[in-house]
Parts: sequence; structure tokens; C-alpha cells
Amino acid sequence: MAYAPLIGITMRLEQETRRFYLGRDYCEAVRAAGGVPIHIPLIPEQEYIADIVARLDGVLLPGCDSDPDPALYGEDPHPKLGTVIPEKDATDLLVIAEAEKRNLPIFGICFGMQILNVSRGGTLIQDIESQVENPIKHQQGTPRERNSHRIRIDKGSLIEDLSGAADASKAISVNSHHHQAVRKVGDGLKATSWTSDGVIESIEDTSGKLVFAVQWHPELSWKTDPLSKALFEKFVSDCRVSSPHVSKGLYHRRAAAT
Repeated sequence: MAYAPLIGITMRLEQETRRFYLGRDYCEAVRAAGGVPIHIPLIPEQEYIADIVARLDGVLLPGCDSDPDPALYGEDPHPKLGTVIPEKDATDLLVIAEAEKRNLPIFGICFGMQILNVSRGGTLIQDIESQVENPIKHQQGTPRERNSHRIRIDKGSLIEDLSGAADASKAISVNSHHHQAVRKVGDGLKATSWTSDGVIESIEDTSGKLVFAVQWHPELSWKTDPLSKALFEKFVSDCRVSSPHVSKGLYHRRAAAT
């Protein structure tokens, strides 16, 4: 039986009830691709995060209904900035730093792409509708899994490879649920797809690290959209192949114990 890598997924915080939570779609997509999803509560303590990440084979940074604090990239808040949850920002940044230190694969989705970019020194568009010229609709509403707008993909990129596009100028479609986006791309990252209004829809690491992120929500459409499914399969495969637990023989001891 193939090793099922442990994938850490950072959670969300419901401020009114103080509950940690996460939509089921992320875990179901990871499990369908062959991984074992593990929730990471938003407890921004270095030792705690280091202990959790040391047990993982990869990290998924999911979407969130909050916005990264613009102070993290040196800006004041725009009037249309959404809710900021400090515990979410701090926990995700600690998880990213620990995963990068251990060279674990990282997959960012929506907010996850934005906080990954911020962690690398990048900046964000705080509100697309008011800060992008002639924007298309990036908050499509329901049905949430429907692919609602096209993207142009970069030749030679991971997205081109996974989409199976023979021509990088060929447009594919994705869903869209966000009001912020990457502005300045962070260190060691490159943009690999864009919408017609110029909004960046995906980024990937340029140094060979297994780090990539998308602005859309493949966890909502992996059952029906080949590219979304391929993203999860690629990520889980990366986690399996690069697993420090397999290379150190820890998987075999764990299996024997069961």
C-alpha cells in the first residue's frame, strides 16, 4: 500500500463563538488524492507549531473569510479591507516558516496564496473592485463550484503542465471567490496565470521547492474539474515522494506498530 502522507491544514476562527473550524471540502479533496488531512488549530506559538509541522509531510494553506493584515506588508488599511484575524495571520506565517525550514511541500488556496506571498515579502491588492482598472467579477456567488472566468496561463508553468494545455495562450476557466489578490509577487515566487483584468491567479516557487498556490478554489471543484483534481493529486504526490518520514524509515515503523 502506498504511503498516505500527513497533510496539515490550518483552520479558521469564528470570532463570535471562538470556535476553530474548517470547511469539509479541503479534507475531502486531500483524502481523495491519497493524503491524510490533519487540522492545525490557530494557536500562534512557535514551539507548538514546530512540534506539529515536524510530524507532517506537507502543508495546505486554505482559503479564509478574513483578509491578511496590510500592516504585514507595510500598508494602512483600505476602506474596503475585510475582517482581520490576528491569530489566523500569525499561525499561518509560523506554519509557512516552519514548513519552508523543513523543505516541505506547500499548497496555498485563495487566502493561502495571499499569506504565502506576504510571507515572502510580497504585497496585496486590498480590494480588487476599487483598485483594479476595469475589473471582472471575482466574487461569483453560488453555485460556488462553477468555473466562472477564464485565465491565461504561462508557458512552461506548473499550471500549464497540469492543465494539459498544448498552447500556453489557451485559456481555461476557474471559479472565483475573493476580493483581494497578489500585487507585488514575493521573493522566489513567480506569477503563472492571470485573468483578463490582470489579476494574478497562481504563483509558484522559482528555486525548485515544491511550493505553489492558486487564487481560485480547487477544493470546491475537484470532483468535476480536471485541473482542480490534478492540483491536489500533484500536491499529495509531492508530499509522498519528499516525505522525511519515509526517507528516515519512520513510516515502516509506524506501519509495523499498527
